[in-house]
Amino acid sequence: MTRSLDLGCGEKPKNIFGASEVYGVDARTDLSNKVVQCDIAIENLPFQENFFDFVTAHDVIEHVPRVIYTPTRRLPFVELMNEVWRVLKVDGQFYSSTPAFPNEAAFSDPTHVNIITEKTFIAYFDYRHNWARGYGFVGSFEVTHQAWQGEHLVSILKKRAI
Repeated sequence: MTRSLDLGCGEKPKNIFGASEVYGVDARTDLSNKVVQCDIAIENLPFQENFFDFVTAHDVIEHVPRVIYTPTRRLPFVELMNEVWRVLKVDGQFYSSTPAFPNEAAFSDPTHVNIITEKTFIAYFDYRHNWARGYGFVGSFEVTHQAWQGEHLVSILKKRAI
């Protein structure tokens, strides 16, 4: 049995990896099935550690702020990446598809507050550099794939054991 979690999925989670069980989280309140209400910018994912084989994020991480003050300083994107790492099994995969720099789509939507580049995952979350560790990232990923699909940057990260 394989499990997949789709972040910001709306009413119906995507299942691009063909998992046998599919879950979702979304900030909306009109949810059903295996979709749980969760604001990924400020809340932890409501699942146990090492639960999922896959986590996907289609057009959602660009909406997660890099820094907020509530009233203390928080780094929601780093916190989300910690949560993704926490709920994935070792060797589990995180898939992200997001409008990215230098494409205009990264900037045209005023709710895009987290501009992703080709270096974001490689420099900050890949075990070879892991610059996000200095900002509180506790996990370890390996970027196994990155490619452009139109204005979207598609990245796949594999969870590594620490």
